[in-house]
Amino acid sequence: MGAPPCRAPLRLLPALACWARGRGAPLGPGTLAGPSRRHYKKETLPASEGPIPPVTVTEIRQYLRAQGIPFHDGYSCLHAPSLFVEGPGEQQPPAGSARYSLFIDKTTGSFVCTATLAEGTWQDFQASVELKHKGVPHAGLEQLDGVDQAGEDARHIWDRALPLGELLDEEETRTAKAMFGISKVSDATLKRFGVRYLRTARTLVFPWFSPRGTGLKGLKLLGAECQGQAVLYVENTLPRPSAYHNLFGLPLIGRRDTEVVLTGRELDTLALYQATGLPSLALPRGATCLPPALLPYLEQFKRITLWLGEDLRSWEAAKLFARKLNPKRCSLVRPGDQQPRPLEAFTRGMNLSKILRSALPAGHKSIISFRQLRDEVFGELSNVEQVAGVKWARFPELNKLLKGHRKGELTVFTGPTGSGKTTFISEYALDLCMQGVNTLWGSFEINNVRLAKIMLTQFAVRRLEEQLDQFDEWADKFEDLPLYFMTFHGHQSIKTVIETMLHAVYMYDISHVVIDNLQFMMGQEQLTVDRLAVQDYIVGAFRKFATDNSCHVSLVIHPRKEDEERELQTASIFGSAKASQEADNVLILQDRKLVTGPGKRYLQVSKNRFDGDVGVFPLEFSKASLTFSTPVKGKARLKKVKDDNGAPPKQAPAGGSGAAKKQ
Repeated sequence: MGAPPCRAPLRLLPALACWARGRGAPLGPGTLAGPSRRHYKKETLPASEGPIPPVTVTEIRQYLRAQGIPFHDGYSCLHAPSLFVEGPGEQQPPAGSARYSLFIDKTTGSFVCTATLAEGTWQDFQASVELKHKGVPHAGLEQLDGVDQAGEDARHIWDRALPLGELLDEEETRTAKAMFGISKVSDATLKRFGVRYLRTARTLVFPWFSPRGTGLKGLKLLGAECQGQAVLYVENTLPRPSAYHNLFGLPLIGRRDTEVVLTGRELDTLALYQATGLPSLALPRGATCLPPALLPYLEQFKRITLWLGEDLRSWEAAKLFARKLNPKRCSLVRPGDQQPRPLEAFTRGMNLSKILRSALPAGHKSIISFRQLRDEVFGELSNVEQVAGVKWARFPELNKLLKGHRKGELTVFTGPTGSGKTTFISEYALDLCMQGVNTLWGSFEINNVRLAKIMLTQFAVRRLEEQLDQFDEWADKFEDLPLYFMTFHGHQSIKTVIETMLHAVYMYDISHVVIDNLQFMMGQEQLTVDRLAVQDYIVGAFRKFATDNSCHVSLVIHPRKEDEERELQTASIFGSAKASQEADNVLILQDRKLVTGPGKRYLQVSKNRFDGDVGVFPLEFSKASLTFSTPVKGKARLKKVKDDNGAPPKQAPAGGSGAAKKQ
């Protein structure tokens, strides 16, 4: 079974591009890019100050009616005639004719014209309507001149790659196919999807063509490395992953196709199409993210089946993606031994059509019976490690207590002032982000520049101030992480913060939100209301958000003022008991040096709703890299506790482990 794809070192693509350019290959007539994506530029409206107010679908409908623009409801978008088509424009389409080509996202108001590839925000759309009323329909459009370096590099690499069926050495062809597990995929299927092979790098090349198939917009390169019995796939994209919005196989979709299967990898799409002949598309970033920019291209389908992978993480992603796509038209293939990912099922000679017919509807009723839950319960029992969540790479002792980082939970984190709470929680979140957990940071106490500097230093594990020549290399790698920052600083209302988090979940499929910290968000709430009641309301709002959106929220809360001679406990968290009651996990950064002078820091897990294990383990801080790590010297290690209040022992933990306390 192949391992999940990972990113290759960033130097690979530049090296390939330089090699291709150095050979001076002429560009063939079919390699020039088609119409580049257009972006709006508002020239008549002043730039707005502060965040752009959200728009509701009701407001969008009211505006379209007021402007006399016909539209009809789609699954996730409103369909309207395009303002950007040259000539008389689109009229109300008669029955059976081509559909409208302008799609307006019901959630964000962003639009895409699939005929001209124009795109923009809701404010951009309103500006274009005003300009059209003035007789200047295209004055606000700015065509991007020239081709960026990524596009040039993609075409150079594409020219040097060859279809697998055209390799002169049949043994090389067989070896290449075997390396990627596609020995049973025919040359005809590979040719249909335009897959090529770059011999110098031993990588498959998947093209990103414009929706109409008229030009090359980018590439994905897939390398394969054998690690024992497993195969590790290494991915690179041009342009960068954040701008790589390729629905692989889209140009092959016919206008009359009403059903499609979405997969997590291009290889799965090849296998599924050959086995079933059904329209199939591969998502550009697999189970990591479904960019809303792709939704308009999926509007024509009345039925969408999501078959993203063989693990629980893919299953959870499929359920989240179905929300964006409209659950009423979505079905999900549940991972299991008899329902592996499409390529493996195809290789094993299984009946893929039968597996698709067994897909479960994504929509569900408010009341269900155990019969409907039975398979999910069995899935959790048979995949204990996956259910436990994503493991930390830098904090193995934390894995022994919490078992992993799970979606839909609320973690409360506290520690004394000056103990390094922000520094620790930034590395804690960075560790997960480096493993593909899409992360949103809300830093209300320190600005984003300072936070990013801390995280970049932790990412590089070195002082970049003293090695500035390495900054670009590490910054390029850091930029590719699925990491986003809220632009707030200082006091903010909970309503604004929750709206921003909801937007991020929709746009970027965020699965971990870090809020640092709660006290800085309480300044704009009603001052006449009891402060503790306000905090309880905010904690409840984060709890509800985590549950409703299957997103983990890590909330930093300062402790109450207590005797500095005492170590913190769960009851030390500022406010009422609601924070610790609502939390699934409570973490406390204990700093002995603040009590007894120079000493060690310890991380205490004082609540763990998943399986009840609580305990404490030492940390060692590196000032050079701003990182915490478990000490390797001596025998100081994890110690589980079982006293009533979950407080760590007064002496430093040394060796051995006692019984775990169960919550």
